[in-house]
Amino acid sequence: HRQASKDRRRQAKQTTERTEEATMNAGANANMSPAEKAKAFDMAQHEMEYRVDLFNRMTSSCFAKCMDTRYKEGDLNVGENSCVDRCAAKYWQVTGIVGQMLGGMQQQQQAPR
Repeated sequence: HRQASKDRRRQAKQTTERTEEATMNAGANANMSPAEKAKAFDMAQHEMEYRVDLFNRMTSSCFAKCMDTRYKEGDLNVGENSCVDRCAAKYWQVTGIVGQMLGGMQQQQQAPR
C-alpha cells in the first residue's frame, strides 16, 4: 500500500514537471511562428487526448478486475478499495516503464551512427 502511494506521488510529480516545462516553453512560444504555434498546440492536444484515453482504459480495466457486479453496497468495500489501489498503481508503473523504454528506443534511433 505504501509503495502504491509512493508510485502515485512520483507519477503526479512527473506530470507536474511536464506541465511546468510546457508552461515555461509557452513563454518561449512568443517567438514562434504561427505554424510552429499550431504544431505545438496540436502536439499538446494529442498528449491530452492520450492521457484521457490512458485514464479511461485504466478505469475500465481496474473496474472490470476489482468490482463485484452485484453492487451489494453503495461504497467500495475494503477488498475492492485495496484492489483498485493496487491496480491503478501497477497500471501507472507499467505505463511509466513502457514510456521509458520507448523513449530509450527513440533516442537510440535518433543517435548519430
